[in-house]
Amino acid sequence: MSIRKYTNRRYLDALEKKVLVFDGAMGTSLQVQNLTAEHFGGEQYNGCNDYLVISYPEAVEKVHRSFLEVGVDVLETDTFRSNRITMAEYKLGDRVIEINETAAKLARRLADEYAEKTGQPRFVAGSIGPSGKLPSTNDPELSNVSFDELSETFREQAVGLIRGGVDVLLIETSQDILEVKAAIIGIHKAFDETQVYLPIQAQVTLDTTGRMLLGTDINASLAILEGMGIDVIGLNCSTGPEHMREPIRILGENSTLPVSCIPNAGLPLNVDGQAVYPLEPEPFAKDLYDFVTKHNISIVGGCCGTTPQHLKLLVDRLNHLPPPKRPLHSTPQLASAMSALDMRQDPPPTLLGERLNAQGSRKFKRLLLEEDYDSILEIAREQVAFGAHALDISCAVTERPDEVELMRKVVKKLEMGVDVPLVIDTTELDVLEVALKTAPGRCLINSTHLESGRDKADKIFKLAKDHNAAVIVLTIDENGMAKTREKKLEVAKRIYDIAVNDHGLKPEDLVYDALTFTLATGDQEFIESAIETIEGIRLIKQNLPGVMASLGVSNLSFGFAPQARPALNSIMLYHCVQAGLDMAIVNPAHVTAYADIPAEEKELCEDLIFNRRADALQLFIEHFENVTPTTESSLVDPTEGMTPEQRLHWKIVHRHKEGVEADIDEIINRTPNASRSAQHEVAVHTLNNVLLPAMKEVGDKFGAGELILPFVLQSAEVMKKTVAHLENYLEKMEGVTKGTVVIATVYGDVHDIGKNLVKTILANNGYTVLDLGKQVPAETIITKAVEVNATAIGLSALLVSTSKQMPLIVNELHRRGHKIPVLIGGAAINRRFGRRILQTEGGDFYEPGVFYCKDAFEGLETMDQLIDTNR
Repeated sequence: MSIRKYTNRRYLDALEKKVLVFDGAMGTSLQVQNLTAEHFGGEQYNGCNDYLVISYPEAVEKVHRSFLEVGVDVLETDTFRSNRITMAEYKLGDRVIEINETAAKLARRLADEYAEKTGQPRFVAGSIGPSGKLPSTNDPELSNVSFDELSETFREQAVGLIRGGVDVLLIETSQDILEVKAAIIGIHKAFDETQVYLPIQAQVTLDTTGRMLLGTDINASLAILEGMGIDVIGLNCSTGPEHMREPIRILGENSTLPVSCIPNAGLPLNVDGQAVYPLEPEPFAKDLYDFVTKHNISIVGGCCGTTPQHLKLLVDRLNHLPPPKRPLHSTPQLASAMSALDMRQDPPPTLLGERLNAQGSRKFKRLLLEEDYDSILEIAREQVAFGAHALDISCAVTERPDEVELMRKVVKKLEMGVDVPLVIDTTELDVLEVALKTAPGRCLINSTHLESGRDKADKIFKLAKDHNAAVIVLTIDENGMAKTREKKLEVAKRIYDIAVNDHGLKPEDLVYDALTFTLATGDQEFIESAIETIEGIRLIKQNLPGVMASLGVSNLSFGFAPQARPALNSIMLYHCVQAGLDMAIVNPAHVTAYADIPAEEKELCEDLIFNRRADALQLFIEHFENVTPTTESSLVDPTEGMTPEQRLHWKIVHRHKEGVEADIDEIINRTPNASRSAQHEVAVHTLNNVLLPAMKEVGDKFGAGELILPFVLQSAEVMKKTVAHLENYLEKMEGVTKGTVVIATVYGDVHDIGKNLVKTILANNGYTVLDLGKQVPAETIITKAVEVNATAIGLSALLVSTSKQMPLIVNELHRRGHKIPVLIGGAAINRRFGRRILQTEGGDFYEPGVFYCKDAFEGLETMDQLIDTNR
């Protein structure tokens, strides 16, 4: 699979002219025909709808005709379960190609008949449903199938559908994203086998929380699938349009591919043991029309419970509507099995945790040899806690010949254990391939180069293209590692030409490592190597638009004393980021903020990095020889002489947890034997005038680019610990609750310090607070608020990108007629933002109100005003 080609692109050509309408529910329409076992070909096939194309094709033809009569553009074949694994239940596994070919020919004949009769082009989509397996899990039965076996299963089904004459292959109702990847690769193999190349439409199914069965959200689905050689991406089944609104908006706004939406007729109700779909044709058609006009959807249709009446109203309402425009470029992302990550963090860099590398971590190597995968997972979680955005994994050990199996087991353990993307670090092609077939997410490959010519690079780029992985590329060619900025750029351009022009990768799929060398030797050849690396990054980013840059920063300090390395690495990281560095392979726990490094050490490091004086190396070594703190007790206490208030402020800003409880106790107990009420007053004053200003300073530094995200998270941990102890001195109001507030950090945002403060303040002032946590989908927030009859909803967001969730929630509350006030807060928003989202997309104002709260105390004041019946 390289650059896409087609022998039949009629379907895609039609998509450029109008919004296409698929048919409705096959199963629902067959059910009302009251078929008997005899129709299915005997008791052993009873209920096997797919076999009807052979045993009683008249039933399937009747369904197809009913939808063609109302004007749909696309028929789906009756082959949803026609793969070897599911058909084995009926002992029909060996007839898979026959069943699929027969079904496709039936639909093809009818589509052509109606196209000739009406002059309206009609298309056939070859339906490929799930296998019933969940390869991403560790379930002994559901995951007892390999990626290659799944790929072969779907290849076989696709061959039958292609032979029968379909126009597009439709992967639908997918519940495990790894299975979707296997299906796509299997279909491309079928193309090569038959020499017939068709469009692919891939549709996942989400539950009411907006996630696939195993937790994959829509952003991750898009990041994983968009670059895998498909032509349409979308949603089908599971829910009605109402619960698809938010994920459909995300796809409509962000996918460069056409988007499809084929929902059920609402969520099914259990009526006397039968699934009844309650959504009537009129609201169904209206919702999908809204999706087309408001969210840029190109393909609509009906899944379970939808009848010809549903589709007739939809066809009439759309009336040859022209297709919406698509974005030309998507945001480059990696993905875990659950969520997506922007490859470019703001502020940069994206941090790739380096402690799961058997070459660089003795602890990881030991755990790997012991096959202690639970402890390996803990290392991974520690790195994420310290701010790693993705995790680099290298399992090569000389003591074991089975790197393939070690990598497979580590990836399998981490894929559902940590919600960050994986970086596959190996020199072996077979290890890389197994890792890509095991990881459900979108991975980053580390790495390739041209040291032995392009043969191996070609193979890696092919694997990257097949599995939609990004690739770290090193500036190395047949002459070795590029040392000057000009040579680094020359090699980078050559690699770019191979990857982009020969293999069809996008520029943003390439992450250049311009290489850095140790400065510890004093070797004249490398004395200016750090400058050449920094300027090499700048040149590559300027000359190859769209590509990214990464660096193994710690190589710079290799050979220096341990106490010397963090400062040098941190200074180098800072200057590389200024030159355009997007990613860094580091241990986040060992990075120091540039602003926190003492001026003297900063000067020593920069003299060495920029070769500003002949004795820079000697002075650097001498300084750090005298800086040898072996224990915490030997360090000078920077808070010496400060008041406890000043110490707390300093500890939050500089990320030091130790002693915060003692500082709180000292403040509270200044007045001996103070009353409980007096202690409460002091605690509130401390929270308002010491802790909140400290976190505001952290937020301001983050906004100004002085702090990277891991430091913000570490400050938040100090704050959390401090507030938890301070709560001991806050008086809780007992008795009847003043009201119920549902609070959450919005979907896509993992920052919760502000939300946690709101929870503390409200809970200690008589409110019942239901905290839904971080990264909460809109539907979950609304559902819970309605369920508990909430007095108000509180929404928090740190980032501008995630604050967009707030107006979506307000609009959805308004659309459903709920009367729940919404409080909003966070670093990314302000009062003007609150006033703007008060007006819904329809032009009406959200009557219950949207209230911006600059801090937790304003949140409390707002809640007290909301429940005041005299106002």
